[in-house]
Amino acid sequence: MIERGIQLFFGGNAVVAVVVLALITIFLCREGFGFFGANLRNLRLYRTAGLEYVDIIRAEAEEHSALTRSLNLIRLREFNALLQQKHSTAETQAALGPFDQFASDFSDAGDGLNSLVSDLNDEAMGAKEAIAKRDEIFSEKERLARAGEAKAAVRMVVPRVDPAATIATLRASAPRFREVSSTLAAKVGALLNAAPRLTNPVAERQLQKWKAQVRDFVATMPVAYQRLESWDPSQPVPWYRGITAFLFGRDWITASFWQDWYGIRPLLVGSIMVSTVALVIAVPFGVAAAIYVSEIAGRNEKKLIKPYIEFIAAIPSVVLGFFGIAVVGEAIRTASHWHWLSWISFFPISERLNVFTAGALLALMAVPTIFTLSEDALRNVPRGFKEASYALGANRLQTIGRVLVPASLSGIISAILLGLGRVIGETMVVLLCAGNRIQIPDFSEGLGAFFQPVHTMTGIIAQEMGEVVRGSIHYRALFMVGLVLFALTLGINYLAQKIVQRYRMSIG
Repeated sequence: MIERGIQLFFGGNAVVAVVVLALITIFLCREGFGFFGANLRNLRLYRTAGLEYVDIIRAEAEEHSALTRSLNLIRLREFNALLQQKHSTAETQAALGPFDQFASDFSDAGDGLNSLVSDLNDEAMGAKEAIAKRDEIFSEKERLARAGEAKAAVRMVVPRVDPAATIATLRASAPRFREVSSTLAAKVGALLNAAPRLTNPVAERQLQKWKAQVRDFVATMPVAYQRLESWDPSQPVPWYRGITAFLFGRDWITASFWQDWYGIRPLLVGSIMVSTVALVIAVPFGVAAAIYVSEIAGRNEKKLIKPYIEFIAAIPSVVLGFFGIAVVGEAIRTASHWHWLSWISFFPISERLNVFTAGALLALMAVPTIFTLSEDALRNVPRGFKEASYALGANRLQTIGRVLVPASLSGIISAILLGLGRVIGETMVVLLCAGNRIQIPDFSEGLGAFFQPVHTMTGIIAQEMGEVVRGSIHYRALFMVGLVLFALTLGINYLAQKIVQRYRMSIG
């Protein structure tokens, strides 16, 4: 009777766990339901109003703005180099005078392009708001008719909107864009020929690379004009665009005055980059510590090391986040300004909160998980394996590297995957330390991409969920992000369980 009761108790707990998992899945799907349809409607409205046309020109203006920001970063490197040469601040500012004038002239060269974008955007936004208002009134009129309130439905007047007139106005701006782009190209060409030289070799190399990027930018302007000519507002938006725009979109923009975009790609890239840094740091420390405690350390060392490593898991993540802001991030930024590290192309860095800062803190959180499970895997290797190795003349290091670690490799890999699941689902540390810039890092910087701010899937949910209207497209988009994160974490844990099963069979 007692055994039956125990069996029912543990069996009931397993059923409860399965039911809770199913309820979480149903809840995420229910709250996110309707997002793709609403996203598709927004995309179709965006095209109908002509905002896609404006975006072709806006992309050129944004590229010019990005080049201006890159020029400011080059100035920062030159400024720091002059200060390290014992120049005073006043002398440094005077030395940078010609470069500052060059940067200011380059920035001003894009004023005509920005003005054109502003004018066209106002025109297209007016059409979009009119179409949206018309559709809203039409939907309400249909709802009243279905509800049997025919008189109220008849009294509602659906305004007439002519998107074709707006499209014609937008298309008439093509000659103006060609004129503005030609003027911009001429100004930029003259500026490049008169660009000042910099004293810092690294800054000068960056400036030369920047010049090449500017020339490429000018060379691609005719392509933008061709895109304006070939743009067709009557081309239908396929049904799958509502899904692909979410899964592969490069922009997550909310509360925008022209259009909200819900592309998960920058958030996914940010989560993967932070998790990669965390694992690169945590795996060597966690596995090495497990090997040392299991096979090398004496009894007193084990009593000291093991509890302290496992105690890290008890530290609240918000405390680690504060430590990252006040200590780790500031230390990394300070180190990047050291003269003997100036040979690193992406140093100095201006942001203390970035991928590396968040990844270093997450590594600290992952070490206890990797350490504990790896040590268990090493201890579960049959003792006969070790004794046979020693009997054949192997020393301790050879036994660890060629017998114990390979025999426990499945368990160690499982520990690493569970550590990955731990860091990819962490919220507070990345929200505090990753910088929260919703943008895919510039991978042309090489390893410098890991010292740029990012946003993550967990961070965006925590940051925006408290501000959205329940049932809105933004609300449902956040739940779809949660569903992707849930599926990703579930897949990682499932893979870890499969590896554990294989490990148990191999030594059983």
